[in-house]
Amino acid sequence: MFSTTRAFLLFLLTASLLPTRFAFAEGTRTWEQSKFDDLSKGTANGVAIRSAGGLELAPSFKPVFATPSTYIWSIAADAAGTLYAASGAPARIYRVTPDGSAAIIFEAKELQVQSIVAAKNGALYAATTPDGKVYKIERKAGAPNSAKSPGSADATLPTDPNWTATVFFNPGTRYAWDLALDASGNLFVATGDHGEIFRVTSTGQHSLFFKSDEAHIRKLVFDAKGNLIAGSDGSGLIYRITPSGEAFVLYSAAKREITALAVDEKGNIYAAGAGEKRGAAPQFGGTFGGTTVSPTTSPISGPTTGGQPTITIGGPASPLPPPQFPFPGVGATGGSEIYRIAPDGSPLRIWSSREDIVYALAFDQQGRLLAGTGNHGHVFAIQTGTDGAGTGGEYSDLLKAAATQVTAFAPAPNGGLYAATSNLGKLFSLGSAPMSEGTYESDVFDAHIFSRWGRAEIRSVGNVELFARGGNVDNPDRDWSPWKRVDPKNSIDAPAARFLQWRAVLHTGTVAPRVESVLVNYLPKNVAPEVDDVGVQIGVRYQSLPKSPNTDIPSSNASGQPQQRFEQPVPIIRDPDSIGVKWSAHDDNDDQLSYSLYYRGDGESRWLILKDNLTDKFYSFEASLLPDDGYTFKVVASDAPSHAPGDALTDEKESARVEIDTTPPRIENLSASSEANGELHVTFRAIDAFSPIKHAEYSLDAGDWQFIEPVGKLSDARAEDYDFRIAVPSNERAASGSTVNKKNAPTSAGPIEHVVVVRVYDRYDNLGTAKFVVRGR
Repeated sequence: MFSTTRAFLLFLLTASLLPTRFAFAEGTRTWEQSKFDDLSKGTANGVAIRSAGGLELAPSFKPVFATPSTYIWSIAADAAGTLYAASGAPARIYRVTPDGSAAIIFEAKELQVQSIVAAKNGALYAATTPDGKVYKIERKAGAPNSAKSPGSADATLPTDPNWTATVFFNPGTRYAWDLALDASGNLFVATGDHGEIFRVTSTGQHSLFFKSDEAHIRKLVFDAKGNLIAGSDGSGLIYRITPSGEAFVLYSAAKREITALAVDEKGNIYAAGAGEKRGAAPQFGGTFGGTTVSPTTSPISGPTTGGQPTITIGGPASPLPPPQFPFPGVGATGGSEIYRIAPDGSPLRIWSSREDIVYALAFDQQGRLLAGTGNHGHVFAIQTGTDGAGTGGEYSDLLKAAATQVTAFAPAPNGGLYAATSNLGKLFSLGSAPMSEGTYESDVFDAHIFSRWGRAEIRSVGNVELFARGGNVDNPDRDWSPWKRVDPKNSIDAPAARFLQWRAVLHTGTVAPRVESVLVNYLPKNVAPEVDDVGVQIGVRYQSLPKSPNTDIPSSNASGQPQQRFEQPVPIIRDPDSIGVKWSAHDDNDDQLSYSLYYRGDGESRWLILKDNLTDKFYSFEASLLPDDGYTFKVVASDAPSHAPGDALTDEKESARVEIDTTPPRIENLSASSEANGELHVTFRAIDAFSPIKHAEYSLDAGDWQFIEPVGKLSDARAEDYDFRIAVPSNERAASGSTVNKKNAPTSAGPIEHVVVVRVYDRYDNLGTAKFVVRGR
């Protein structure tokens, strides 16, 4: 029997020097970007990313005004294109003219101006939260238009004295969430606490229009037939309420809260839902952009610090005047979904995102549904038609605002839209026509190895220019090569390096520009493979597995990077007559590798080949092929299968020294004799040719094995002497000349014989045995 360290031996390998010759890895590799997931990692400026893949020009998106408020919850525009923005932190209404002149026309005592609508007569209605009230804001008769030079948010923005505000309706609830005007000028107010909708006439007469069993009615919109469409928070219900107040639940969304509603010309209802449903009442808390709202014990009473509600905006908590209220969409987890409810009532989910929360819906001039989202400030354009499978249409990541959330839309002149954002509170103009020029910069491509760049293949239509640059650090701002225009007929004009980036510039023209895909050919420099560790196991045999046809064919992922081959665990069979050598190795070029296994005995200088041209990372052989000795094994890995002769590179690694001992120890001069006192005196010598004697045992007359010590007690040499006595049971000694019924005793008178068997183990558990028969006197 033999043994060695029973676990694999793992060693670190120092990097080998690359040869001076510039050899390249097997074949040209490619890096292609065309899919949405890949393109969305890049940076778009005036360029939309299509869900089906590819790039196209986005509509113009220009800043109009940056308010001093953190949040803009709602916006409305009049026929002249003047924009009104309802905000929070601080709670104000801003009036912004088309040229960007701005002024404050209303400042609320409440914390937020949550919703605003513009009546045909020029009056504005604004809902505040908490302690919800509805204000009517009007220009004083004969008052001139006030103006403020365009600019950013600042503390000197004046309050326009030509506007007055009065409480138009007090619903007696803490939350006034949304407002909607019908064709007759009646105002409908969606409230929280009790899920009520109130109708208020133009003269201020009010009545309860609808009472829900939900805690909050969040959103309101009218359809073409005059029905009020309402969305709730709690169970994510979408109601259709007739002018007479008869309600019907059109849909119970998979999400907790309906955050936005819109109705198209065909009568389709679009609703955005967010937040996971729970069995209990919703807990308002979470993160709204840079604002952290602590969870509350109820949707009414806010968290407190020393009795005061707190809100954290990018820093430590600070007290605010009570009471605090839940933000729409705050605490939503699991992203958002958008549903379409057809005129016949059939619902369909047409869009979803695991990360983006939808805060606003609107339609552009092309009839696409626009979704304003957070918390990355994106606007998505969704094709609302259905395909043959009945699923939602394609969509585009249209643009990214310079803010965390896009929270509201309103019609703008010439078919465009106004957009509002929160964190920070800004206003933008979203045009109906595409920009004249847009740029897109790809994500930085890491070839992982110093590479030479070949041609770039671009599939595009219209006027599109392609540029590229490269470098050897992952940050392009750290001394990369300059942008160079790419000629599709020639290699990329960038130095050989590890990293590469491309930029597409789309120009408007008679044919709308579009980029379908960009593919870059590159050739990595060949680097030597690396043998990571070599382990030797005594007494095991590895069993080969059948290989799949594509096991040795390199493959690349969507980013052009070579994928690692899947290696199944190697089955191990316990076999005392075998030795198993196993190693791990890798090649940064993902080249196919072959291996050679060598061995060398103690005191020898020459490596001897044990097996050549191996493709597996293991090898087993019969232990008897090698004499007892100490050995070191070496694995040499070569990438020759992937390269022409003379271009291959190798690496090697040695195992730790192991000892192989397959020869059992010898037992010499075994002798045993009976003494006068009836004991047996036994002596013998144990000798092993390679390793020390580990221990010895004896058995008397097939009895249990008993441990024996060598002369001198310590067993640490290849030869050990043993001298010991065995006490014979007294009943066996008395049995001489008589008949007894005892084991090993004679059944009739006569001499007594004993059989002494000894066995000896060396350090590697090889076993030697011998026996001696003691004749009775």
